[in-house]
Amino acid sequence: MAFRGQYEHSLDEKGRLTVPAKFRKELADRAVVVKGPDHCLWLMPEKAFSSLSDQYIAPHSPFSGNARAIRRLFNSTADEGELDSAGRIKIPKNLIEKAGLEGPCTVVGAGEYLEIWNKDEWTKIEADLDASFAEIAEGMSGATE
Repeated sequence: MAFRGQYEHSLDEKGRLTVPAKFRKELADRAVVVKGPDHCLWLMPEKAFSSLSDQYIAPHSPFSGNARAIRRLFNSTADEGELDSAGRIKIPKNLIEKAGLEGPCTVVGAGEYLEIWNKDEWTKIEADLDASFAEIAEGMSGATE
């Protein structure tokens, strides 16, 4: 299942995020929340986290400083959990702080994972994306004139 769409949510007083209903089955077994490279969190099934790590992080030599850094960042900020009976997942306090999620947040589908953004920050990011969409698409097309 691909994670798609955009949803407005808030964390409750215990730091739990209500996962959009259409994604709960996919995240029901075990889920991982991790700090993404941007100022947001990624939420994905545990299997997707392992696959992402195996495909993009593990192949790099631990003798490379950048490889060690990305392994540390990716794994040290990862937290495994399960959805509760109300479809909520607990977000650790340190990750809430890293992503600035105090207050309203926006859950954004990003294909293999969901992104969890501070609502105001997402509004700015979305505006920037809208303004540069054609340029980004052109740059990724591989087309030459």
